[in-house]
Amino acid sequence: MAAEASATTTPIPGLLLLDLPVHGDSRGWFKENWQREKMRALGLPDFGPVQNNISFNDTAGTTRGIHAEPWDKYVSVATGRIFGAWVDLRQGPTFGAVFTAEITPSRAIFVPRGVGNAYQTLEPATAYTYLVNDHWSPEASYSFLNLADETTAIDWPIPLAQAELSDKDKNHPRLADVTPVPPRKILITGANGQVGRALRELYGEAAHIEYTTRAEFDIASTNLAAARRWRDYGTIINAAAYTAVDAAETPDGRATAWAVNAAAPAQLARIAAENGIALVHISSDYVFDGAATEPYAEDTPFSPLGVYGQSKAAGDLAAATSPRHYIVRASWVIGEGSNFVRTMASLAERGIDPKVIDDQHGRLTFADDIAAGIHHLLETGATHGTYNLTSRGDAQSWADIARDVYRSLGHDPARVTSVSTDEYYAGATTAIAPRPRNSELDLGRIIDTGFVPRDSARALAEYLAESAP
Repeated sequence: MAAEASATTTPIPGLLLLDLPVHGDSRGWFKENWQREKMRALGLPDFGPVQNNISFNDTAGTTRGIHAEPWDKYVSVATGRIFGAWVDLRQGPTFGAVFTAEITPSRAIFVPRGVGNAYQTLEPATAYTYLVNDHWSPEASYSFLNLADETTAIDWPIPLAQAELSDKDKNHPRLADVTPVPPRKILITGANGQVGRALRELYGEAAHIEYTTRAEFDIASTNLAAARRWRDYGTIINAAAYTAVDAAETPDGRATAWAVNAAAPAQLARIAAENGIALVHISSDYVFDGAATEPYAEDTPFSPLGVYGQSKAAGDLAAATSPRHYIVRASWVIGEGSNFVRTMASLAERGIDPKVIDDQHGRLTFADDIAAGIHHLLETGATHGTYNLTSRGDAQSWADIARDVYRSLGHDPARVTSVSTDEYYAGATTAIAPRPRNSELDLGRIIDTGFVPRDSARALAEYLAESAP
């Protein structure tokens, strides 16, 4: 028996075999069957069990399975011993992989969602116990595999002809007829926005990706918890936001900004925490006042100037309460649809000489880089937290960028006239929100994960080649 708990990987990704210390004397024995802190240290996910079940088996040879269930499972035995068999029924390169092991009171196994689970008792009066992280539901989807499947060729200690098993288990399909279990769903909100469209371009139309607009999923609803069967989801990418910076200063705009940018992320964070979901949330440079003389780091205290920035800062704080969160902070987003670069390109082509602000400095963030960065963080399992993500290069003013657009399209950059923010908005008759003068974000943290955003000049040239009018 193990002196200390240990975990061993198996040929099936995520299936972990554990050896547990069992302390015994003349009175019997004791073990820590599940200990959250120690198990997490061994590499088990913090899977959030909600139910503990026990299956008592009178005789040796009782055989059950192979069942792939839509939840994670932590299996052990209290008395007796079993021969366990696990088959990967998930979509992917390890579909059909098999692992077998004997489980006694000194051993346990963590079975991830979609891995077929079966066991055969080797002693009478065997008590098979398991923790699961979801309650049974008639809407849940299961996959089954025949215990005698020739492809997996499981070597049962007690031949199935001599074993005790149900008629249902005898008649499950062979591996060739099993539909692989798809990954947990990814919900993407704001699918028609600039970042949402870039995410669609990157992730494609896979069946487990769900793109939503306000019509299909209104994040301003006050009852998001009942909007989906959330245990079927593995990731929420919240690309929806209220971005009308000036309109947010009006009474109606203020209410909408707080509902979409703050209250909605709070609901999503609670849903993510309760269901073991990774939450990705898009943040903004507007959470800072722009008074700093250096690039803003991820942990710089918030100091928003206007309603939009205040609502985004509140949303960031709410999203951070979810244990598995990625807050991706961007500035000056450019993607498919109406944006500053497209506007300047259109003015250049139409012979218009614009006046452009030169006392606000930052970097453009291209939506496809945001999408690629999100994908990188999720796929690599990067440390949860906040990551700044913009283009690389020196900070520029809006006027500098406008001149780059004109120059790239073969027009004279001198046609762009620099003005201050105050000059630009002089005479405005509607509410104008204050803007941060410095929007430069430090990129060190995301680069340390292995993701290097494109250089600003290269990204702009590529965008103009693909998107200019």
